Amino acid sequence: MATFDDIREVLRDVLQLGPRADGFDANTSLLGGIPEFDSAAVVSVVMALEDRFGFEIEDEEINADAFETVGTLTDFVDGKLAA
Repeated sequence: MATFDDIREVLRDVLQLGPRADGFDANTSLLGGIPEFDSAAVVSVVMALEDRFGFEIEDEEINADAFETVGTLTDFVDGKLAA
């Protein structure tokens, strides 16, 4: 299973957030909450998650609910890993 720390590390690396990401918790908003997290960044994060965890994310699975917060993204990845 993915851990919260794994997701936070992917976000830190892809978005180049540095130590800012250390303060993220499960309720940290992604879409609309982090200026660096725009539509292009979503694609980069999806690709990084696929590489790190070894699964594919289909286009129809990408939605605002999954990328609302760090916690919802962690839940999404955990669901993909459990499938």
